[in-house]
Amino acid sequence: MKIRVHVSLKNGVLDPQGRAIHHALEGLGFSGVNDVRAGRLFELDVDDSVSDDALDDMCRKLLANMVIENYRIEKVAA
Repeated sequence: MKIRVHVSLKNGVLDPQGRAIHHALEGLGFSGVNDVRAGRLFELDVDDSVSDDALDDMCRKLLANMVIENYRIEKVAA
């Protein structure tokens, strides 16, 4: 089973990487971009026996920093 875990910073947490990307876009002449928030994407290939609780546990213990980040688990159709 294919799983995607999207990790992003919580609202209110400063995002220096997003700010740098935004500045670079402006420097390249792209206008109309009001804000950029950077995140991470993990793609996992897991057995069908891996439960939703186990996936959630993986995110909370390793893939996301629960103090400053949110995550979303997406099951991808094969």
